[in-house]
Amino acid sequence: MGNPWLDRRVLAYAHRGGAREAPSNTILAMRQALAAGATALEVDVHPTSDGHLVVCHDPWVDRTTNGSGPISGLTLAEVRALDAAYWFVPGHEVAPGRPEEDYPLRGRAPDDAELRIPTLGEVLDAFPGVLVNIDIKQTAPSVEPYEAALARMLSEHGRSDDVIVGSFHDAALAAFSAAAPDIATSAGLLAVAGFWRAVQDGAPPPSMSHSAIQVPTDFEGTTLVDERFVGAAHEAGVAVHVWTIDDPSEMKRLVGLGVDGIMSDLPSVLVPTLAELGVAWAP
Repeated sequence: MGNPWLDRRVLAYAHRGGAREAPSNTILAMRQALAAGATALEVDVHPTSDGHLVVCHDPWVDRTTNGSGPISGLTLAEVRALDAAYWFVPGHEVAPGRPEEDYPLRGRAPDDAELRIPTLGEVLDAFPGVLVNIDIKQTAPSVEPYEAALARMLSEHGRSDDVIVGSFHDAALAAFSAAAPDIATSAGLLAVAGFWRAVQDGAPPPSMSHSAIQVPTDFEGTTLVDERFVGAAHEAGVAVHVWTIDDPSEMKRLVGLGVDGIMSDLPSVLVPTLAELGVAWAP
């Protein structure tokens, strides 16, 4: 069976919905990014204290909202009462400590649901058929594990072929795949490290059950993504998605290396860059 994520290229991912163009991980950001031509969304998921899955990058709400505390210690009602645009300034994901007038969307939430922290269900309902990358940010023992809950939610929403689930935590991905074996995943840290090491050694990479490898271009001064790495991934039947790229010249360089998707906080820059190169994936 083929890997559809190899056929979908080059994907224009709105990273956190396009976090430098609208408040990160909000429905408003995602809607705006898709209107600009993004062809996939990248979102992060955490559990509330009462078992709901909500979309936010950080495990706590302090950095992006007017609230404080870990999401896992708040109820859904408490999370929904927050303003996810509170610290947003255009061009920045957050920019605290500036004059009140610098925050153009502050104060509209929670009445405006598109500027709250959304539930994953709200995102899936709002964007049927849109490709979504869902990142499991935490697992046991930090929080009550939610891999099975995520699998159930995707099943209930009829989402399988158009979603891919990632995590830094290899154990979380194994648990998710046990609950949802038909849904694509991207490799965790240990799997990526093993693959990269094999490529450096000129050895056959270990077999991989994942559909994609999602990585930054480099890590602590070591180059991860080069032609050899991308070629080895494709030979293994695995797509390569790179984050977080906001510079058009770097986007062009990565396309030249053969990557299959680029995640950007600036979808309005990424989309025309891929169009100019004639490589943008169209659904």
